[in-house]
Amino acid sequence: MPLLNDGASVIMTGSNASVKGFPGWGVYAASKAALRSFARTWLNELKGRKIRVNLLVPGAIATPMQEEVLTKEAKAMFESLIPRGKMGQSEEVATVALFLASDDSSFVNGAELFVDGGMTAI
Repeated sequence: MPLLNDGASVIMTGSNASVKGFPGWGVYAASKAALRSFARTWLNELKGRKIRVNLLVPGAIATPMQEEVLTKEAKAMFESLIPRGKMGQSEEVATVALFLASDDSSFVNGAELFVDGGMTAI
């Protein structure tokens, strides 16, 4: 990571599929689990440069693409798995990304922040 400035913040986008285990999502989940390993490795490799490495993990997020591809039944199924009872909004994920990129998160390093309405917790 020679092009990163010292003190930079690396934010990778994970998926709750990497810890939840959804049937039929094995390859996708494995690729997102690999990001967890990268984050922990880079955290140690870059610590001398004070570069923070975190993983942002959104859950089911209501996006225009989701609206096009999800049936009403599929959307209801996802929402039934979320303790908040609804899919998240893009702005809710963006707010957490902005926090991770800012100096307000200067002591947040090596974290996995789940923005999934509690879906992964149960």
